[in-house]
Amino acid sequence: MTDKRTKIIQAEIGDDPAYGAVNPPLYLSSTYRFKSIDEKGPFDYGRTANPNRHGLGRAVAELEGGAHGVVTATGMAAIDLVTNLFKADELILAPHDCYGGTHRLLTHRAEQGRLRVIFVDQTDATALADAMAEKPSLVMVETPSNPLMRLVDIAAICKAAKAVGALVAVDNTFLSPARQLPLELGADFSIHSTTKYLNGHSDVVGGVIVAKTDEHGERLAWWANCTGVTGSPFDSYQTLRGMRTLFARMDAQEANAMTIAKFLHKHKKVERVYYPGLKSDVGYKLAKKQQSGPGAMLSFEVKGGFEQTKSVIEALTLFQMAPSLGGTESLVCFPTTMTHGGMASEAREIAGIRDTLLRISVGLEASDDLIADLSAALALI
Repeated sequence: MTDKRTKIIQAEIGDDPAYGAVNPPLYLSSTYRFKSIDEKGPFDYGRTANPNRHGLGRAVAELEGGAHGVVTATGMAAIDLVTNLFKADELILAPHDCYGGTHRLLTHRAEQGRLRVIFVDQTDATALADAMAEKPSLVMVETPSNPLMRLVDIAAICKAAKAVGALVAVDNTFLSPARQLPLELGADFSIHSTTKYLNGHSDVVGGVIVAKTDEHGERLAWWANCTGVTGSPFDSYQTLRGMRTLFARMDAQEANAMTIAKFLHKHKKVERVYYPGLKSDVGYKLAKKQQSGPGAMLSFEVKGGFEQTKSVIEALTLFQMAPSLGGTESLVCFPTTMTHGGMASEAREIAGIRDTLLRISVGLEASDDLIADLSAALALI
């Protein structure tokens, strides 16, 4: 099998060793019997290993083209887990406009003295080169960025990182392996909040790191067990179930997003649209180079100020006001108080996250209905 759509549909199918169940069964046992006093089977204790978690990690790794997938309890646990590979005096280089939770984690870990971090605008070639000259041990990349959909050249950053001996971890949550493959572009790790597109139904919280090499995968698995951040069997079971429709969902959601982006781009009450599927977007050419599609996330700025933006988001009825993304339902969020509320206001200002910005996760509803909802809300300005 070479087609990834076939691979994810067939992942773990028909592998049940007990009864030949076509669909992989749910294993809730917290512990497993040893064969003898000094011989255990492939699973011994639930925190260390579980058949459902193992199957999910293997399936995501196969889609990403990696060697090992380590499943965690949350997406932030996955981000935190990769930092365990580095000592406190080693430097981490992170994007200045990353997800608010990532920014908060790295900022407070640095304040604790548990790591060193530099936040840099990775779209600024000079600033990035200056940061690379500091010899980081890890370069973290988020492309498209959350929430401004900025793109950076993964292959170019990986090349520059390797030149100074750094590893590269890419947050691939927004696009999933259905649209972007960071490991093929030179990254060492691809990280996901499985809460989002991989599960796709807004009923699971989880994360996963895919390592390019077995060595890094084994070290991550050791730390996941050591710190106890491994994902639950039920969440793993649900996520693999959701992943079987990943490509079909992404195709439909992306088509909706393109239609909505074009509508907003032409609307007189919209200041700017951030979506790399639009030819007018600064990231359009790079998206064509390293992605197989623009994805289903977009942001836009409302003309006016905070009050106008507030009136729009509170008037929407089909778009649920919530901070997550990637589910079958459409969501809208106000990054300032929601996804990036834990980020200092000065850091938000530097990143360009303004009080007129709204972020949309486009779902599977009829595009005409979604546009009608946006149109009615914008008409209130």
